[in-house]
Parts: sequence; structure tokens; C-alpha cells
Amino acid sequence: MKLPSLSSPLAVLVGLALMALAFAGLALAGFGEREPLRRPLPDAVVGQALATAPGLETAVFAGGCFWGVEAVFEHVRGVHGVRSGYAGGTLANPSYAQVTSGRSGHAESVEVRFDPRVVSYGQLLKVFFAVAHDPTQLDRQGPDRGSQYRSAIFTRSPAQERAARAYLRQLATARSFGPSPIVTRVQPLERFYPAEDYHQDFARLNPDHPYIRHWDAPKLVQLQRRLPALYRAGGLAAK
Repeated sequence: MKLPSLSSPLAVLVGLALMALAFAGLALAGFGEREPLRRPLPDAVVGQALATAPGLETAVFAGGCFWGVEAVFEHVRGVHGVRSGYAGGTLANPSYAQVTSGRSGHAESVEVRFDPRVVSYGQLLKVFFAVAHDPTQLDRQGPDRGSQYRSAIFTRSPAQERAARAYLRQLATARSFGPSPIVTRVQPLERFYPAEDYHQDFARLNPDHPYIRHWDAPKLVQLQRRLPALYRAGGLAAK
């Protein structure tokens, strides 16, 4: 979600009012309601194989605006930390403005620190595809357009890459999204750049923001409904 350039309190109020009107219009037009999954997603058969050592592991996913993706993973059991940031581009230390321009090559991403003894990498993949975003939208997600909002899995090891590609094959075989092709890219993570502080925990700190209420809050409802065994009420504050 690209924030408007605001330089005064009055401009902030005007900007929020305009955004609220815009999102209300989208809701009336029927946008924002994700098309239901054709069938429940299969479990990743390779997930537990990655839990080979004690300690926390890290996964990186990109699925549109990072506010909502971050919020989803913060409510998954076994997750110890989530950071919004940028991955997959060529520019070092990119700013939010540079990423949202679409010219830096980065995708808005989230870095997930998790305990593989509690939640497997395969289970995180299932959350990513079932709840966090729509993997059939090419270079966009909801109202956001551009390669910075692409669907991607940035792998941190050959084992993660094998697991991600195997799960993509499972989803394709199961036709979990019907005739719509999955456009998620899988590539090795070169570097993750944390986003600016005001993006961190944005959904939790701004629950009444029009964007959060319309596009991201429903994802938490779907997480609890579709994957209740993985859902953690209260998010990271309840760990």
C-alpha cells in the first residue's frame, strides 16, 4: 500500500478521508473479497523434514503489501518474530519510496522467525498460500499493482527451495485454485532489508486504518477459520 505524501495534520486528515472513501467504493464494487479456494489446501509432505536441529529458523515470503502478510504470520503458533522489509532487488538499502516506484526490483516481503519444533516450514507454506495472499495474481495483490507486490518465496537454503517447489507441484496437482495458474516465484534470498520503523507491526498498531480493516483484517478471520490448529489469538503478544 503506497502512502500519500503528507506534510501537515490537515493533509493527514484529508488523506485518510480520501482513502476511506476509496476503499468504501471498492467494497461496494465487490473488490476485496478474495475468491474462495476451490478446495482445502493439502499439507506439505516435505515440511517436517526441515526440522533437523534445535533453535529458530527463518523464512521469507512476499505476497503483496507487507502489512497484512506480517499480521497473518504474527498470529501463527510457533512464530517468534516477523519483520516487514524488502527482498529480491538490486539496489542496496532501498527506501520505501524506491521500492514502491517499482524500479528497485524489490518485493515487499516479510521475514518470519519460527521454531520448527512447533510449526514446520511446510505449515508456513500452507499459511502463505491459503490465507496470506492470492498466488494467482501476477505482479499485483488486491488494489496494489506492480512487481513490488509480486508473489514470491525467497529461500534461505537448498532444503527450503526443494520444499517450496515440491509444495507448488502439490498445489498444481490438487488444482487448489481451479484453472487459475499459480504465479509464485521461488528464488534464493540474497539479502533482506528491514523496512522503515513505521511499517513494523502496522496492522496491530493501526487496526482502524481503512486499508487494514478492508484488506487485512479478513485474513486473520480466515486464518482462524481455515487453520485453527495454527492460529494464535493475540498474535506475538500471546506467545
